Amino acid sequence: MIGRVLPALVAGLLLIFLLSPDSFAPLFRPFTRNGAPPIYGQTSLLALTLSHLAIVAVAVIASTLVALVLAVLVTRPSGREFLPLARTVTSVGQTFPPVAVLALAVPVMGFGTAPTLVALFLYGLLPVFENTLAGLTGQPPEVAEAARAMGMTDRQRLWQVELPLALPLILAGMRLTAVISMGTATIGSTVAAKTLGEVIIAGLLSSNTAFVLQGGMVVGIIAVQIHHLFQRFESRAARAAGQGV
Repeated sequence: MIGRVLPALVAGLLLIFLLSPDSFAPLFRPFTRNGAPPIYGQTSLLALTLSHLAIVAVAVIASTLVALVLAVLVTRPSGREFLPLARTVTSVGQTFPPVAVLALAVPVMGFGTAPTLVALFLYGLLPVFENTLAGLTGQPPEVAEAARAMGMTDRQRLWQVELPLALPLILAGMRLTAVISMGTATIGSTVAAKTLGEVIIAGLLSSNTAFVLQGGMVVGIIAVQIHHLFQRFESRAARAAGQGV
């Protein structure tokens, strides 16, 4: 019961803060000095949060789609020889830090959201790819044999048997990608992307701890909420696949 009520309560408080941040000024004022403003007001915190979430959502969806396609291809008989290549491609984002990707992307794509999306997309490929690969290759052989005995085609087995059984692991990979992307997206503000990193950077530049706390708090709370939400989806998918209670 507490596990459900507490996240909902925290989410409610976060929403109130984003809608009316000035109401929380007394809480943040002790973290300011020299009369600095306790609440970041250069840009709406709600607008920055929505922009941050939109960037993360687009990157996670793109990473998931590409990683899923690659994982399916390399688990088919005709594509198994490409597994090392697929692993190399999906590992690129983990090999190069997002900051390095931004530095390489900005001269080509310019400042703004696009370089941030590229960095998050590359960084999010590996968790979904490896989890999907594990989900598709770790299924009992008798499951595939039963599907063949029922007369299912290869496409039917993929959509009706293999992917549903792998779904809990796929969602776990998406959870990891989403949570990592939520925090990593803050660096997008260094290249003029509209993210909550703007609040953190403003706090660091002005030595205003209140701003740093606000940006970090919003990112952290939403990341935890995303984590819990995906866990619930994973549990439901596992139950539907007969893998858990």
